[in-house]
Amino acid sequence: MITVVQRVHYARVLVDGECVGSIEKGLLLFVGVEEGDDEQDARETARKVRNLRIFPDKKPTDLSVEDIGGGCLVVSQFTLAAELRHGNRPDFTAAAPPELANDLYEQVVTNLRDANLTVATGQFAADMTVELSNDGP
Repeated sequence: MITVVQRVHYARVLVDGECVGSIEKGLLLFVGVEEGDDEQDARETARKVRNLRIFPDKKPTDLSVEDIGGGCLVVSQFTLAAELRHGNRPDFTAAAPPELANDLYEQVVTNLRDANLTVATGQFAADMTVELSNDGP
């Protein structure tokens, strides 16, 4: 499972021009599920995200999203599994099939919610527009 984590002032996901999920200060997560990923990977991803000390306090990386009362916007992103070594067209054979990918993506979301985090989502397999205000490099 590949997860890109971005600290944001705010983020939202639009499908057909309509907002389907949004957060204020927190983390935007792009989650790519690969062949061979399982429930343990979903639990571990959620645990790592929940405990990731990425927000400033006394040090630049002191506090977690939970510590600051922030939210998580979780967006499925199969393109993270792209193989780019050969040619100019990406190969997505490493991406999990949609049924498995959706199940594990939803498990990440559930695990974050079970940890009492505020969680919003995109819409699996939809053509989404993601808007965000980046917080830091």
